[in-house]
Formats: sequence, structure tokens, C-alpha cells
Amino acid sequence: MSHTSSVASNAPRDARVLVIYTGGTIGMQMSEHGLAPSGNFAQRLDHALTQLSPRQRQQLPSFDILSDLPLIDSSAANATTWQQLASDIVAQHQAYSGFVILHGTDTLSWSAASLAYQLQGLDRPVILTGAMEPLEVANGDALENIQGALHFAANPALQEVAIYFAGQLLRGVRACKQHSESANAFASPNYPLLGERIGDDFIYYPGRGLAVLQRGAPRFELPDYSPLTQGAVVRVALWPGITAWQLSAWLDDSRVKGALLQLWGAGNLPPEPELLNVLASASGEGKLVAAISQCPQGSVHLGNYAAGHGLVEAGVLSGDGMTPEAAYTKLVHLLAQPLTTVDQRRRFLTPLVGER
Repeated sequence: MSHTSSVASNAPRDARVLVIYTGGTIGMQMSEHGLAPSGNFAQRLDHALTQLSPRQRQQLPSFDILSDLPLIDSSAANATTWQQLASDIVAQHQAYSGFVILHGTDTLSWSAASLAYQLQGLDRPVILTGAMEPLEVANGDALENIQGALHFAANPALQEVAIYFAGQLLRGVRACKQHSESANAFASPNYPLLGERIGDDFIYYPGRGLAVLQRGAPRFELPDYSPLTQGAVVRVALWPGITAWQLSAWLDDSRVKGALLQLWGAGNLPPEPELLNVLASASGEGKLVAAISQCPQGSVHLGNYAAGHGLVEAGVLSGDGMTPEAAYTKLVHLLAQPLTTVDQRRRFLTPLVGER
């Protein structure tokens, strides 16, 4: 573990944060093949922090840096990555008052959602951030995102997995990437901000946080995700003209244990009995089949329209207003545990970490 220091003046007394660097654009440097994950991050960050004013530096907590090797572009992240990040945090849980994960933006919200389920009952902040431009780019977004993430990671009132990006603090299991180029790349479509930067102040809104809902010691759930990493959970977004044979090609495969359907509007699909038969057959085999809307805002209400009638009878679980990231990673998390199908279904429909 390499070390870099910042004076913890206005940070809570004894606050010490672990920064876990996984790769991503924030730490990339130019290579002959384009931008690629690059190391030596502790020294590079130490140099970048000199761009802050002395007062801004004094307000940051002390921190250590852990580099997860091999560094990856986040497009390569998978359930094994999520499991490793959770293991890193649990292993260091008592040694640090908060955690910052530096992560590529493409799948950052997926990792955040998965961590929320694995770290249930979390009693300190875990903040994920990244950047649209590398740390060394002049006037880029990397340094400000790291500064904000460190501030919130030192706030003991924040007791959940969150994303800090472009001045906004979002619940990790409610966020999604909405823009491929803008610095303001992330949104929380169905839940308000947990906090935000206003001027030089980083404001947390405790009434919106999980700490008001959960009591008692952390109840981390760290099941083995490896049996699910070869495509056991699929994601199918409807398109005009989808047929039963196409859907069955996914759901009838014995390797598939769960599926996330993205339906139209409030939960509609084409009025073809063959499609419902495929879904009912999969559910009858004990596969977890859940549905959310393709619309980024709002919820599904299965059966409100005739076009969605029969989904509940077919055993399809309503994902309410969950993001694709929250619904998919929840399916993975539940399927990785030795639960009965009845318990898996019940827990999917139950809010576990403020995801629905």
C-alpha cells in the first residue's frame, strides 16, 4: 500500500480514508495505443493536490492509497470486480473511517449498486468517483471529483455507498451514467441528491440518507459471485417486433439463472401469448425474472395496461423504479446466495438498501 498524506484540519478528528484506485480514465495516461490505465497514482495525486489552495488542502482528511492490480478500463469490470472491491473494504473496514473508490465511469454505477448490496448495514461512507478526463488534463474534472469524494468520505453521518461526481452526491444504488461526454455524467432519476457542493462547502442532507433507516451492526453479505460470471444473469431490452423464439433463446438456456427485462413505459410488452409462455416457463423453472421500464424516470406498474396483463401471473417480478444497475446487481446478489426461490423473490421485492 503506497501512502500520500493530506493534513486533516477541518475533517473530523482522527478521520482517515482509504482510497482504492482501480483504473479508469481518471488515472489514464497517453500510450501509443491511446489512453490506457497507468500506475504511480499516489505520486501523481500528491502533485495534483498542490493545485488546491492551502485552506482546501487542510480541509481534506488524511488518506492512504491502495492500487487494485491489475488496473482496468471499467468496461472490463464484472461481478468478480464487485466482489473484490467489497472484500478490500471489509478487510480494511475497522482501520478507516471512510473509503473512496476511483473507478472508470462506464460501469461505475454498476459497481456502486453491487457494493450497496454486499455492504448492507454499512456504518461509514464508501464514495465512488471517477472523471471524464485524466488527472493531468488542465482544467479537467478529476481533481474536483477526488476533492469532493474525500470530503464526503470523512463525514461520519453518511453511512452508505454513494457516488460523488460533478458537485453532486448520489445514492450509489439509485444512480446511472447519463452522458458519454459531459462532466455532469451521472443522474439519480428517481431519488433526490444526498448532498452537493455549494461554493467551497460540501453539504450532506442527512434526512435523505440510509442512516435514518438502518440500525445495529453492519450485516455484510459477501456471497461468492464466481458461479454467476459466465452469463448466468441476462438483460433483455424489448424492441418493436421481438418474438418468442428470440426471448426463449435467452431464457431457455440452462446456464441462465435470472433475467432483467426492460419493458416499455409502465410495464408493457407485445400482446402475444407466446411471449408470456416463455416468461412463465422460465419462472416455473425457478429462474428469477424481473422487469423495469426502459424509461429512465418513473416506475413499472405491471398489469396497469392490457399490454402488460399476464406478467404477474407469469411470475415476473416488478422492479418498481429501480435503475438497470440496481435491478441487475440485485439479481446477481440474490442468486449467489443459498436462498430458496421463494426467499429470493421476496427479497427482490423488498427494499434492502434504499434501491426501491
